[in-house]
Amino acid sequence: MHALAALSAAAPALGPKWMDPTYLLQQYGSAFFVIALVIVFVECGLLFPILPGDSLLFAVGLFIATGQIDINLGLAIAGLTIAAFLGNVVGYEIGRGVGRPLYKRQGRFINTANFDKTNAFFDKYGSRALVLGRFVPIVRTFITVVAGIGRMQRQRFFGWSAVGAVAWVASVTLLGYFLGQIFPGLTKNIEYAILLVVVVSLLPMLFEFLKHRRQAKALAAEGTDGTDGAGEVADPVRGTEHS
Repeated sequence: MHALAALSAAAPALGPKWMDPTYLLQQYGSAFFVIALVIVFVECGLLFPILPGDSLLFAVGLFIATGQIDINLGLAIAGLTIAAFLGNVVGYEIGRGVGRPLYKRQGRFINTANFDKTNAFFDKYGSRALVLGRFVPIVRTFITVVAGIGRMQRQRFFGWSAVGAVAWVASVTLLGYFLGQIFPGLTKNIEYAILLVVVVSLLPMLFEFLKHRRQAKALAAEGTDGTDGAGEVADPVRGTEHS
């Protein structure tokens, strides 16, 4: 489900024009980077998940590499990281303050199904969900609200959110930058490049899935061979706390 969401979010050519980084650059020119900052902030905290966060980060790196926007790469990454982190903080405070009533809403984006999927994601990965969830559209938006609703300790939330913001922004933006240096013509086929971003962004999820699967098998084997006579095996997945 999350993979399908990622793929759908990664095809700006199939969606409205404002989700296409190339269109935004052509329409707004030097204001493109400011728009990217706003979109990243909103997607990470204001409960509007269908935004081109991944594609914009990649496009910023690509456009810097090809000289289409004039901004220092390091400053761009720093600004986008701050926007992503602040968006998370706002989402957390929304969840902490008014989050529980939101569970009952059945809007297009804010609905019980999206919250339940994100909550299950949080249950599975614990605090690391704030890092891994950055790479998954929809989860990226709701994970901070779920953390607030669960009253996760602010210090822990801020720490993991900062790590997630740096990992997400730096990896996707640098990927766009380096590919732009190697293949300048990539700007003409940016939709294919964005699909590549999605595939790369899903790799951490695949790694974690395989890791948990190995751990589950190992614990199951220990339970089968154990001599405690209780016949109980600790759940390897739901052993983390949110608070």
